[in-house]
Amino acid sequence: MAGTSSPTTVSTKLQRIATLAREDPDRVLTTLAHHIDVPFLREAYRRTRKDGAVGSDGQTAQSYAEDLETNLASLLHRFQAGTYYAPPVRRVYIPKEDGKASRPIGIPSFEDKVLQRAVALVLEAVYEQDFLACSYGFRPQRSAHQALDACWQQTMQMKGGWVIKIDIKSYFDTIPHPELRAILNQRVRDGVLRRTIDKWLKAGVLENGWVRRVRHTDTGVPQGSGVAPVLSNLFLHEVLDTWFEHVVKPRLKGAAALCRFADDATILCARESDAQRVMAVLPARFAKYGLTLHPDKTRVIRFTRPPYGDPPRRRRNIPTWPGSVDLLGFPLYWGKSQRGVWVVKRKTDSARLSRALKRINTWCREHRHAKLGWQHQHLVQKLHGHYGYYGKTGNSRCLDQFRRGVIRIWRTWLGRRSQRSELRWGRFTRLLKRYPLPQVKIVHSSLPT
Repeated sequence: MAGTSSPTTVSTKLQRIATLAREDPDRVLTTLAHHIDVPFLREAYRRTRKDGAVGSDGQTAQSYAEDLETNLASLLHRFQAGTYYAPPVRRVYIPKEDGKASRPIGIPSFEDKVLQRAVALVLEAVYEQDFLACSYGFRPQRSAHQALDACWQQTMQMKGGWVIKIDIKSYFDTIPHPELRAILNQRVRDGVLRRTIDKWLKAGVLENGWVRRVRHTDTGVPQGSGVAPVLSNLFLHEVLDTWFEHVVKPRLKGAAALCRFADDATILCARESDAQRVMAVLPARFAKYGLTLHPDKTRVIRFTRPPYGDPPRRRRNIPTWPGSVDLLGFPLYWGKSQRGVWVVKRKTDSARLSRALKRINTWCREHRHAKLGWQHQHLVQKLHGHYGYYGKTGNSRCLDQFRRGVIRIWRTWLGRRSQRSELRWGRFTRLLKRYPLPQVKIVHSSLPT
């Protein structure tokens, strides 16, 4: 491969764009595409996942890299000349967390992924200067755990309140293109960038081996494309974030806070009257931009701090007892600390824990005849991956439940490697001493350092 990538040069260009956008928040940027050159595309190629699924043209990352410099130069020429053709997106469906429905995922071609990554870098440099602190999803140096910690800290500082759980029906598939273009016009009017973005929005869909001629629908951003996260964040930044901070919040009588990760958002209000007022205007606000809130999942949840004393046995029979708030796989609930004080705790969602153990069971069943050392290595990786996300302060019990479930499942399927004898616990305990599974580990601590 001739030449090397220039991350330093690309970083300098992105800093220049960010400085320009930050110094004048009201400025409309009309010349951005010239920052994208061959070194910029080379850096975008470096950041593009190489082992992902192939797009509609069947081209792999390995075949594209065989003549990388020529391919990048050709891509740059077509991008700048306006002759770039956005190939149809290959659509696949993956089951949702509830297992009752499926989520459509668009898989662009590899060359499309590279160009989308480059354009997304430019757009991020611009809009990162505008995004508010309450937004966490798909942003540099921000994660789901930061969103969880922010929501936890807000709840503890306000000593609870009323939480509005916002759920948008099929958000990525219903973003209206006219409204999205209008929001982009407020900041970015570069002709080359906007023309390329429009091509991605209007690209056809390859489904079940046939190209379905889309009548250039005016809704939807392909979920799974490289440019979808920044466009979806930008849309909700205008629809929800700035509206809540600049219009709604000054009109409330009590304290309030918004926390959003992609399209998963919660609003915490100190007063019930404020929560009901916000809830009353939310559907109209989203409908103005062509979005629909789920009528059952969008609701006001009482999350006030419980009264002093021991919790009753049957909390559901008490109308004033606080409920729980599900956020990014962690139900937030009120519980007693070791000092006997009411605090907000987090634990693994029971449905997600059950699905994780089912996947472990399927994996152990399919690989029960593999070598023990190989099985042990992969189970250790799976446990570390589980601890890496769910290993938060106060969640040790659910982590231990997952570990004990993995041990039980592993013993079950090792005992079915042969019909001669059962693997008893005594022998399996000796096996665990040779192949120990990692103990519970809190990776994300909420305690002050």
